[in-house]
Amino acid sequence: MPMKDVVMIRHAQSTWNAESRFTGWANPPLTELGINEAHRAANALTEAGMQFDCVFTSVLKRARQTADIIVEDLGQTGVPIIEDWRLCERHYGALQGKNKIEMAKEVGEDQVWRWRRGYEDTPPALDENDERHPRFSPLFSTLPKDQLPSVENLAATRARAVASWDELIVPELSQGKRILLSSHGNTLRALIMHLSGMSPAEVEKFEIPTGTPIVYRFDEHNEPVSWQYLES
Repeated sequence: MPMKDVVMIRHAQSTWNAESRFTGWANPPLTELGINEAHRAANALTEAGMQFDCVFTSVLKRARQTADIIVEDLGQTGVPIIEDWRLCERHYGALQGKNKIEMAKEVGEDQVWRWRRGYEDTPPALDENDERHPRFSPLFSTLPKDQLPSVENLAATRARAVASWDELIVPELSQGKRILLSSHGNTLRALIMHLSGMSPAEVEKFEIPTGTPIVYRFDEHNEPVSWQYLES
């Protein structure tokens, strides 16, 4: 039976990536470099002969921008694009917006590494009255308040990303749909951990570059077979 592919991509470089800031659920746009990264990703997909039947993104601008550039470059602007908050980046709590280098000076490089890469390590939470809390963002105004995190670790990010995968993406994959998933570094780390059976120790060492497509191959039973980066 033929294999089925899902193309995953961590959004291209955002302004906060460039400034080395913890981004989380904040909503910065792509940089000019990021826009060029998205175009290069589209070129690699074109060279590989990739086309899509549906696209999934988070509700955050940087993921949607990346997807929009790719489908436009592929000449597929009519393809359905489905946004899901569960595909958002991990929520970094009170770290959101802070500079990673400055935080390393303040609390030590090891602690910042644990906050960024640890599977169960959780940064300080946002106060519910902090203006950075998602309850103040119109992007999440329709969600029940008990679903809006003040902070997350990678384990919590994995739980919601896998729920989105099972509920939204697997049914499309079962129908043989060609799928593009534009999301975020920690979200895709967590999802690939689930699909590939990575241990917490393995996923803590695993990082995904911005703007580089990942081709994930599945068999006829939707079981993961292999994955690889696609570069032009």
